[in-house]
Amino acid sequence: MNDNFQVRYAVGQKATNQMGTQALRDEFLIEQVFGMGFVKWVYTHYDRYMVGGVIPTDGKKVFLDTIAPLKADFFLERREMGVINVGGKGTIIADGTHYELDYKEALYLGKGIKEVYFSSDDPKSHAKFYLNSAPAHQAYTCQKVGRDQAEIVELGLAKTSNKRTIRKLIVNSIVKSCQLQMGMTELASGSVWNTMPAHVHDRRMEVYFYFEVPEDQSVCHFMGATDETRHLWMSNEQAVISPPWSIHAGSGTSNYTFIWGMAGENLDYGDMDGCDIPDLR
Repeated sequence: MNDNFQVRYAVGQKATNQMGTQALRDEFLIEQVFGMGFVKWVYTHYDRYMVGGVIPTDGKKVFLDTIAPLKADFFLERREMGVINVGGKGTIIADGTHYELDYKEALYLGKGIKEVYFSSDDPKSHAKFYLNSAPAHQAYTCQKVGRDQAEIVELGLAKTSNKRTIRKLIVNSIVKSCQLQMGMTELASGSVWNTMPAHVHDRRMEVYFYFEVPEDQSVCHFMGATDETRHLWMSNEQAVISPPWSIHAGSGTSNYTFIWGMAGENLDYGDMDGCDIPDLR
């Protein structure tokens, strides 16, 4: 049994509007995503979504164990999981099948996989496996998604400081899943705004994981209702939970990359309710 987890309960819009800086950070920010030599989790009550990470060290394999809130004999008994490697080359063994993941490559693991192990291929360059998991009603095939297999969308303009490349990795046009979707957005040099104009999708929650943020730089993440926005200053390799009723957007003091993961009512990536920039408050 893995004891390295936190539980975050769902918070409504009215309660969030009354929060100060520290309360917002306590509820929505995940400052330490990765466990060094162990799997670390945050179990949220937003669509029962889980966010975690593991850095395998000392040449040892790390086992994906269950946690008490799941009341499950093994972690993926009733769940599916997406993995994206943001470190050195690593290997994931799922019920005896080996999957090698290089930087920014992804793996989908379906419901029913009993034994999962994580390892780093090079002890001097550890893998960093970023993990998202959601409940699953059906078992789908495990599938690796390399960078060249991603569905790529180019958005934004340099003049509006939001020129970016979206790489869809675990989406229904590539991978069959129950509700989990994951991908990453890379901002071009000189661009700092992500997901702008902002939007809300009340049918899905979402988590952003910011990385490739240069040393001594930060990202200001915006959340809240469109007429009651709040912000959180974030550092490299930190994550933020976005409730379904909240916008999710950000601006950095430099360009950066972030991984988005979401789950909920449907698998329609384009299902969102936009908000015009002048209407934000």
